[in-house]
Amino acid sequence: MNNKIRVGIVGYGNLGKGVELALRQNNDFVLKGIFTRRYTSLIKTNPKIIHISEILNYKDEIDVMILCGGSANDLPEQCPILAACFNTIDAYDNHGKIPDYFNMVDGIAKESNKVSLISIGWDPGLFSINRLLAQAILPKGQDYTFWGEGVSQGHSEAIRKINGVKHAVQYTIPIKDAIEKARSGNNPHLKTEEKHKRTCYVVPFDFDHTDAIEKEIKTMPDYFLDYDTTVHFITEEDFVKNHSKMPHGGFVISTDINENNHRQKMEFNLSLDNNPEFTASVLVAFARGVYRLALEGKKGAFSIFDIPLSYISPKPGEELRKELL
Repeated sequence: MNNKIRVGIVGYGNLGKGVELALRQNNDFVLKGIFTRRYTSLIKTNPKIIHISEILNYKDEIDVMILCGGSANDLPEQCPILAACFNTIDAYDNHGKIPDYFNMVDGIAKESNKVSLISIGWDPGLFSINRLLAQAILPKGQDYTFWGEGVSQGHSEAIRKINGVKHAVQYTIPIKDAIEKARSGNNPHLKTEEKHKRTCYVVPFDFDHTDAIEKEIKTMPDYFLDYDTTVHFITEEDFVKNHSKMPHGGFVISTDINENNHRQKMEFNLSLDNNPEFTASVLVAFARGVYRLALEGKKGAFSIFDIPLSYISPKPGEELRKELL
């Protein structure tokens, strides 16, 4: 690509700051603006920060808008608005609602002749690709996804949206016995609650209201309802001291026993010091795919399954074939 890809960032939390960092490591991009609701407190720290109310003034200056809001509330509201004016990419991670989210965005993007790439991260995202590969290559096998041990951004954000919560973090913890069962190659059936535990650390505004907060967390559909969930209420001092880092990771394990009684196993894993910074790097790489689809005149919503791998690399095909094949 001869021209630099002009990018905007929507949201300046951990993920948005990670995207800003990732863009500095990819010289085929140029950052045109960071759009946030927290404009007044941040403008002095970064001249590229713009209040989100001005975002539509940049319709002709941005090739790809990277949406960095939360899946629980921000993206379902923001993406339909922005997909009407920009090519977009996001990390929407509510697995159970992805089909509905895709269909909603698809209609808007097709009408506006824009490209919207949804649910791009490591799960959904890279892990999704590995599940697809496994099911295509080992069609009679089983695949197992384990997350953690680490901080889930989406789940933590969902807790923070609860009335009465000041700060919160959620750790997803895989159950070791379940991992070993999956790796055994015996294709065990593992229920949701047998694979993971969820541990939450919450700073409430009022410790007298913790019962209601805990109930809302444990009964939250799609996030906590089907899981073994433990909630700890702690002080802000404890939270800052012990729960400010954002590690994460996980595994996709795929196994099969074929007709010759031969065991086959595929495994992909990630170990991350900083979850949002890695997710941001995935978003930036796939923003190239959005840009290239748009150049081809494509329109509508797309998922990670629709993007050729060569589209996410800054290198031309000839160079990829020489270096990587």
